[in-house]
Amino acid sequence: MEISRPENGFAADVPYLTAVLRLLAEDTGFSGASAAALSSAWEAFRLAESPVSELSRGELLRRLNGTRHILLAEIGKHPADWDFIDHGGRLDQSQRRVFPGVAVYLEDIRSPFNVGAMFRTAESFGAETLLLSPLCADPGHPRAERTAMGCIAVLPWERVPLEELPGPVFALETGGTPLADFNFPLRGTAIVGSEELGVSPGALALADQSLGRVSIPVYGAKGSLNAGVAFGIVMQAWAFSLSQRRS
Repeated sequence: MEISRPENGFAADVPYLTAVLRLLAEDTGFSGASAAALSSAWEAFRLAESPVSELSRGELLRRLNGTRHILLAEIGKHPADWDFIDHGGRLDQSQRRVFPGVAVYLEDIRSPFNVGAMFRTAESFGAETLLLSPLCADPGHPRAERTAMGCIAVLPWERVPLEELPGPVFALETGGTPLADFNFPLRGTAIVGSEELGVSPGALALADQSLGRVSIPVYGAKGSLNAGVAFGIVMQAWAFSLSQRRS
């Protein structure tokens, strides 16, 4: 049974957690789905104390995390996105696959949350480097570090002015070539504009003189996407294109 292995540093906590979960499960102040979830968590930990239990550490942690959110809701607190637990653990840099020459330029992204999320996305899809404009939010901000989930330490980055971007370049902006029709380069820099104003006129001019603009077709009434979401869609398309052409 995985939970009983001493090296996990978790087995000693099971009796204590079982007792706490029992108190919560027997508390009549909870009802409905919350009461059912607490009872289920208590039962899982009670069974985990058995030497023949087949419950994994991951299953028990999931029950604990559910209990955590029930208790937060009970006191009227809801975690921000950067407070969610990362189940991935430490990053193994030896497993990192990189597409040489693939860079991303974040132009005046003001939200540390978005900067961190874009670090995570860029690293996940094989960017070699991430470049920040002088006015981009600080990757060292706690919210950026939380959403990056360790990727700031893995993905090389630096601040550079627009005129020093490695070419060719293209911009993620409306009015460009639809995503499915865009010819992604083997090497180059993708420019992602600010949450409020998009890509600057100077950056658009630079892109238009190079590879142009790529746009994501949307169909809803809003007609736009969060900058981090849009970047994730484009980055996945670029990575897929590269994986097909470089394989």
